[in-house]
Amino acid sequence: MFSIYILTYNEELDIAACIESAMLSDDIIVIDSCSSDRTVEIASRYPIRIVQHPFESHGRQRTWMLESIPPKHEWVYILEADERMTPELFAEGEKAIHNPGYIGYYVAERVMFMNHWIRHSTQYPRYQMRLFCHGKVWFTDYGHTEREVCDGATSFLKETYPHYTCSKGLSRWIEKHNRYSTDEAQETLYQLEQGQVNWGDLFFGKSEVEKRRALKDLSLRLPARPFLRFLYMYFILGGCLDGRAGMAWCTLQTFYEYLILLKVWEMKYLPKPSLDAKVIVVEQSTQQVQCAASETTQADAA
Repeated sequence: MFSIYILTYNEELDIAACIESAMLSDDIIVIDSCSSDRTVEIASRYPIRIVQHPFESHGRQRTWMLESIPPKHEWVYILEADERMTPELFAEGEKAIHNPGYIGYYVAERVMFMNHWIRHSTQYPRYQMRLFCHGKVWFTDYGHTEREVCDGATSFLKETYPHYTCSKGLSRWIEKHNRYSTDEAQETLYQLEQGQVNWGDLFFGKSEVEKRRALKDLSLRLPARPFLRFLYMYFILGGCLDGRAGMAWCTLQTFYEYLILLKVWEMKYLPKPSLDAKVIVVEQSTQQVQCAASETTQADAA
């Protein structure tokens, strides 16, 4: 058996289905970033643990979670609210944790968009570190997301999980990627000034993860990135085989890439606090107030 952490923020539409898919485990822990909707209320209907903590970044939230909220079991799995655990993946995970040769496993996602599996243009199989021995893996920030630091050998699981990336509607997707593009623009500037392309990993990387990350570092240095990304996703990866959903997905990703470039220009030539930064500060302050209010309410109830 392994414990399952579920990360949430305003996930009232997804949280019930996510928890129910994870009920294969006897230890489920929801780490909520002080949601303002009914996420906590809905999650409270299930026999699970719920902890609230203000969101700082994806890497910091995961590190705080692993350091501050001890799991029941030695091994843990990280699940996000718009993802689902499957019986097949859980069964394979139960077998994998008994292998003493590895401290963690990467798992591939199946991106679901417009009721369609976007198999080709998402670089499937695209792996993420999800199942690992507690205390052997932690996370750092990279762009809008995180990257893992592993203290030991890792491997890959064959089973996959569905990721309903647009389950809360296109407006929420656009809002989220507007915020993501700010972080990616900052990371782009940092990589261009201090980073470098790992050519060895790009051509001779031992895993899909190493090759994909080296390819991303290279892409930051290419001209006409949005146009090249569309060509790469739609024609080279085969997004055209994903039908209308594939065309829409590739177009959205091209728009996202262009938004990053515009914000890079803005950060270079208009050095002033961006509106996004102010919004993030306000959101974090609001989250802290909501967390404090929630803790007070829980204490009064006790």
